[in-house]
Amino acid sequence: MSFEFPEGKIDFAGQSLVELISKVTLSGSAVVAFCVGFALQDLRMTFAIMAFATVVVALVTIPPWPLFNRHPVKWLSKDSMKAKTN
Repeated sequence: MSFEFPEGKIDFAGQSLVELISKVTLSGSAVVAFCVGFALQDLRMTFAIMAFATVVVALVTIPPWPLFNRHPVKWLSKDSMKAKTN
């Protein structure tokens, strides 16, 4: 029995969206984690909040969800490129 991974295609707009989601979420969770950790004087809580946020961001951004492939790139075929150069 063999297992094949699905082909993970996302477009350039999807890559930009993934970058925005990860930057905003991780930055926001860092601020929240710092404030909670400072208020509770608990470094373990700070790291737990950041670890949870990192796992959530990974689950949202790493799989090739269809949301990230709304604008696929239409590549030219080799035949059309040869026809244009001749």
